[in-house]
Amino acid sequence: MAGCYAIESLTHQIERESRKYIDRIDELGGAVSAIEQGFIQREIQNSAYQYQLDIEQKRRIVVGQNDFQCDETETIPLLKINPKEEQEQCQRLKKFREIRNEAVWAQCLRNIELAARGNENLVPLILDAVKAGATVGEISDSLRSVWGEYSETVTI
Repeated sequence: MAGCYAIESLTHQIERESRKYIDRIDELGGAVSAIEQGFIQREIQNSAYQYQLDIEQKRRIVVGQNDFQCDETETIPLLKINPKEEQEQCQRLKKFREIRNEAVWAQCLRNIELAARGNENLVPLILDAVKAGATVGEISDSLRSVWGEYSETVTI
């Protein structure tokens, strides 16, 4: 655009608005502090609320949602799982757990937990655990035992 004034003006506007946000977050003590104080969550909530208002009042057009809608309705069939298949899957999982080497499996999960307490790369240890028959849930439980589980601070 060879230095087009309109583009340059928009670029500077984005810069100014971004700087305001960064300065505000710095005033709150940084990103972690801003999250803990609920600033980030409030900004997201306010933005989502304004976005939804804009759609409902047609200041923002979303094709198929608030304009240019199709009168035809299509029924999408729901996936229904046969209870027998669920029981068979539970049996396969039970057999899978019975044939894995419990000692190797348990050691792999302990290795993940120990590494999570330090700075070691977890990826190779997680791959070892998977090869030893650990499930995603079991690996996640090992990590949760060290780090806990994030719970969002809800602000209104």
